[in-house]
Amino acid sequence: MPSSSANAERTAPSRPARRATTAAGARRATASAPHPEESAAIDLTDPSLYLNRELSLLQFQWRVLEEAQDPSNKLLERVKFLGIVGSNLDEFFMVRVAGLHHQVEAGVVDAPPDGLSPAAQLAAIRRDALALMRQSRATQRELFTALRAQDIAVLDYAELSQRQREQVKRIWDEQIFPVLTPLAFDPGRPFPFISNLSLNLAVVVRDAAGTERFARVKVPGGLPRFLPLKRSSGGVRRDGTAPRNHVFTWLDQVIAAHLGDLFPGMTIVTVCPFRVTRDGDLTIQELEADDLLASIEQSVRQRRFGGVVRVTVTEQMPANLRDLLVAELEMDPNDVYVLDGPLGMSSLFSLYGIDRPDLKDRPFVPALPAALAAGGQEDGLSVSAAVARPNAQRLFDAMRAGDILLHHPYDSFAPVVQFLDAAARDPQVLAIKVTLYRVGTPSPIVDALLTAIENHKQVAVLVELKARFDEESNITWARRLEQAGVHVVYGLLGLKTHSKVALVVRAEGDGIRRYVHLSTGNYNPFTSTVYTDLGLFTCDEAIGADATDLFNYLTGWSDKHAYRKLLVAPINLRERMEALIDREIEHARKGRGGRIVMKMNSLADPGIIRRLYLASQAGVRVDLIVRGICCLRPGVPGVSDLIRVRSIVGRFLEHHRIYYFRNAGREEVFLGSADLMPRNIDRRVEVLFPLEDPRLIAQVRDDILASALADNVKARELGEDGRYRRLAPAAGAEPFNSQERLAAHVGGPGLPE
Repeated sequence: MPSSSANAERTAPSRPARRATTAAGARRATASAPHPEESAAIDLTDPSLYLNRELSLLQFQWRVLEEAQDPSNKLLERVKFLGIVGSNLDEFFMVRVAGLHHQVEAGVVDAPPDGLSPAAQLAAIRRDALALMRQSRATQRELFTALRAQDIAVLDYAELSQRQREQVKRIWDEQIFPVLTPLAFDPGRPFPFISNLSLNLAVVVRDAAGTERFARVKVPGGLPRFLPLKRSSGGVRRDGTAPRNHVFTWLDQVIAAHLGDLFPGMTIVTVCPFRVTRDGDLTIQELEADDLLASIEQSVRQRRFGGVVRVTVTEQMPANLRDLLVAELEMDPNDVYVLDGPLGMSSLFSLYGIDRPDLKDRPFVPALPAALAAGGQEDGLSVSAAVARPNAQRLFDAMRAGDILLHHPYDSFAPVVQFLDAAARDPQVLAIKVTLYRVGTPSPIVDALLTAIENHKQVAVLVELKARFDEESNITWARRLEQAGVHVVYGLLGLKTHSKVALVVRAEGDGIRRYVHLSTGNYNPFTSTVYTDLGLFTCDEAIGADATDLFNYLTGWSDKHAYRKLLVAPINLRERMEALIDREIEHARKGRGGRIVMKMNSLADPGIIRRLYLASQAGVRVDLIVRGICCLRPGVPGVSDLIRVRSIVGRFLEHHRIYYFRNAGREEVFLGSADLMPRNIDRRVEVLFPLEDPRLIAQVRDDILASALADNVKARELGEDGRYRRLAPAAGAEPFNSQERLAAHVGGPGLPE
């Protein structure tokens, strides 16, 4: 079977950049310019210098698929990656493709920096997405064959033995048949509504008079897609061990096999599954919304009614049924994707729950950083017990002794929960303020805030209601907090608050001291075990004052534009980031060298990309570690010769944002919530915060960034042609997996010059 990278190369956009001059000529032209943005040699707005954002995001899905295809990964981990591809594609169509449809319908002709119109983007997406979906199903067949060899069988209904069919019939009668509702379509009954992400059966029946009729049967989401059958007793393997058989069959196939019970007296002519994806993005008219909470709540309810942006069907569906779906769903026929095999890849997540630890990665146990471990567990408490019985004085003493950096998931998230819980119980704490974007359910963070209210603290919480696909959860938390007496605000008009900041105000001596936690990730204990993020505990006076100003900006009225140390979007982040890049350009021009390393989820802002092109032209070495979208085209002679772009896809989701500037030896490092995209810089409240402790700068530089740049196992490198190629150890070199190295808490290799 061809690798996914081969398919990615075949489908990826390849529009070679125009060569206006040689690299040396470009640098000479730029070196004499009075301002870094001026370059007469090359037009840095040339569309050929930019990769398309949506196609770049699809490229990321190919990289995730590669992990499902990689035999060096444990088998159920590979199944999980395949489920991630399915889930990611669902969201991609619900949000990104839906947005392009809106642009086409509105007659938008403006093209992004890469020059592709909305209609051209949709055409390219259809080609690439279809190839990705078909390759995913080929991978699923390969994985199911491998699972059978490990005594895990997902059987087609046709493969079931007579005894298994009898068992399925009992399940059908008792659990499935009672919850099904066939919906007919005829002149007296309208075409049934097909909800978002629902799996359905299109059924054609024939009555005694020979008339054929159409009906739809929805596969109930409340029942397991993979119907478990009793494990067979089996025998003993040749190695003397007893097999642990897991046998499943497909719920939709079981329903299809028993449709005669739903349509008695009818002949079943055709049964074909189909799955619908609808527009899932919310449009909030904030200027006209008297109550943002109610407006969001209504929009969430309406999400299931959005326009259809994708329908997947099997190859067995006849053309007349496809035409019927297209007409009744009022959709573009180009958005019907014909696939071979089961639909709905995201359902594969459920198989990961099988109790087969030998087919999964070993459970990972996070550590405590040295600054907290010394006192945090000296009484023998486990991390979880320490959280249950927090020692406020011990924690605050540790923070006053120096800044503390947590690197999740390698470091435990427990100290973050302990920080807020200790503050909630400490009599000296006067106020707690925190921003909540995605907190998960249940949430010990919310529990700590409720405890603070019970202990008569002033508590202010900004709950971002517009956190995509977490709106319902956040509405629930917002109401619970409000009912308890917490000051709850919902953010600023027209801006999504994405920053991750917690502020604790504590009475000490004759005054107060502010303790702050800032993070690249959410206040969510679950995601902290699977996302790589960085969090900083500090009681730095300037950062504490900045945090106070930030919350005043979020909860009250403020026109403040000068922050002491924080970079805050949309106020000063763009200006400061451009100045940091320009400074490296100036260092390079004056012979002091220039070095930039950035790690982020996405890079799409054209202004920042142009700045990075200018940096390369001036002789600045730039390394970009970009997990997902990257619109910058590296390696273009005369434009981006000195820019290298890589992406890492591994066991953990690479999520932290790190911005490193060599600054002629006076290094500066910023961490935070902001990717370099127009939405993050201009339309969100984001915060980047500095690392100032040389020890912590060295840790981020030499361990985290250097390990990512040394990875030759899970890293892919982006070429000038817009294609990613997986790296491999050079001849005689040792494999270097950055996530495994960090999980082992082994120091990194040091940042290369």
